[in-house]
Amino acid sequence: MREVAEHAQSKGVTLAIEYLNRFETYLLTCADDLVRYVEAVNHPNCQAAFDTFHANMEEKSIADALRKVAPYLAHVQISENDRSTPGKGHINFDEVFAVLQEVGYEGPIAIEAFGPNPPELAAATHIFRPMFESPEQLAADGLKFIKSEIAKERKGVLA
Repeated sequence: MREVAEHAQSKGVTLAIEYLNRFETYLLTCADDLVRYVEAVNHPNCQAAFDTFHANMEEKSIADALRKVAPYLAHVQISENDRSTPGKGHINFDEVFAVLQEVGYEGPIAIEAFGPNPPELAAATHIFRPMFESPEQLAADGLKFIKSEIAKERKGVLA
């Protein structure tokens, strides 16, 4: 992976390694695994991605896991506990955004949600019922939600 990171660096790319839950893989399944891996690779272009869906399944505290990964954080995926529209499930996003503010994260935040298309991806992610009205509605509602969480944090509402 260090060689891959070297190549990525030569192309101006930063790798963001993500851990997945234990039902999808056995290699990296929690924040501790991810931090050990990134530290072992020991290259500035091999960083970490954090996904709230997997953290919800594997961590005792999403906030503590996010703090642990924070020194290496290059990408955040906001994903609901059922992979639907952020803010429509039970993940404590107030806490997530408070930690992102606390650690000074200013990188990209993406929504990761899955629907019925393409069918191969739906099958791989075990999506067997509609999780949102439409991709357009998901994008609009998800963006509005993320902006509202960031605005709350900036006003100190979540602190």
